[in-house]
Amino acid sequence: MLTNAAVKAARARASAYKINDERGLHLFIAPTGRKSFRWRFRLAGQEQLLTIGQWPDISLDAARARAEAAREQLGRGVDPRTAPAVITFERAARAWHAQQLAGWTAVHAADVLASLERYVFPAIGTDELDAIDAPAVLRIIRAIEKPKGLKRGAIQTARRVRQRISDVFALAVSEGWALADPAAIVGRALARVPAARHHPALTTVEEARALLTAAELVDAGAAVKLASRFLALTAVRLAAVRGARWCEIEELDGDAPVWRIPATRMKLAATKKLDAANDHLVPLAPAAVVVLRAARAPYMHREDAKLHGDRLIFPGRDGRSPIGEGTINALYGRTRFAGRHVVHGWRATFSTVMNERRPGDRGVIDQALGHVLKHEDGTTAKVEGAYNRAQHLAPRRRIFEEWAEILIN
Repeated sequence: MLTNAAVKAARARASAYKINDERGLHLFIAPTGRKSFRWRFRLAGQEQLLTIGQWPDISLDAARARAEAAREQLGRGVDPRTAPAVITFERAARAWHAQQLAGWTAVHAADVLASLERYVFPAIGTDELDAIDAPAVLRIIRAIEKPKGLKRGAIQTARRVRQRISDVFALAVSEGWALADPAAIVGRALARVPAARHHPALTTVEEARALLTAAELVDAGAAVKLASRFLALTAVRLAAVRGARWCEIEELDGDAPVWRIPATRMKLAATKKLDAANDHLVPLAPAAVVVLRAARAPYMHREDAKLHGDRLIFPGRDGRSPIGEGTINALYGRTRFAGRHVVHGWRATFSTVMNERRPGDRGVIDQALGHVLKHEDGTTAKVEGAYNRAQHLAPRRRIFEEWAEILIN
């Protein structure tokens, strides 16, 4: 399969040759060094060839999108050599998504595609790019904003979707598939984002225990309940739990189990995400280990158990995607604590309870939460944070074990 690096590195030879991509698409390199994308297909039982365009005028992503459009034409009985390839919004969006994958986490990539499939493709996915105007984009955004009464979350979702539509058109304009970006001006018509509010969070151990007990009684999937308990015990962000994979768990059956969250999945600056030294280590209390063993149990006697290292720990219904972004909040919404606690609230609960119990361990508690180092006056210790990479796992392990003991009782 072709990569951008392979296309760029391909050199001329004495005879013409090709490098295959997939499904008939390939890069043809002439003895002169000229490179062009071509697609082989069969029509009326005969093999045919469609020249898509020359590199670098046509990028690899653009060639794939055009080849897919030609396949659709062929499926309708149209000879793609005699009809211009139509790039629909969905084709352009999937090309854009594929182009961005290298810089995204798996969870974020899945969320981006899910938002397009839910909100955008049903409305304009099959439309030609230049047939889509600003009012069409605005209707999509308004439909996201209004059903939830212009709440902050809905407005933020609407803004993210508009930006993604605009990013797709930016690629399309650059590739010559579209003349303009109709989503650009729509940003000025969006509703204002309400002022930020603190996430609802329970602040007493008694209520936190009661919530976990109540959540266990709700009729919901096992993975959602286990993820809820693991989230409470580790006090990490929801994205970390949703994207957690077995290969990130170290010494699960040993004396000092640890969850190593890759820096790429942490809430960090883009440059810090590239440095493994910024991985976040979460010492796992015995109660957290029990949760993981329960999640691991279905795989222990299966033929593909050896492959479970790269599996998601808490998969969704299809077994391949993470649990839904709102599933745990929906779980809490079905208890008597509805509206009083959300998934992100566990970080506040953990911080409140443990700082009250251990007022002298504020710095260790902040490290446990993955916060940046700070001085006593509250200012960020930027230089110290760059050089002090001591993990302080022993005191953090004691804090997590104490937290688990009082939470699980």
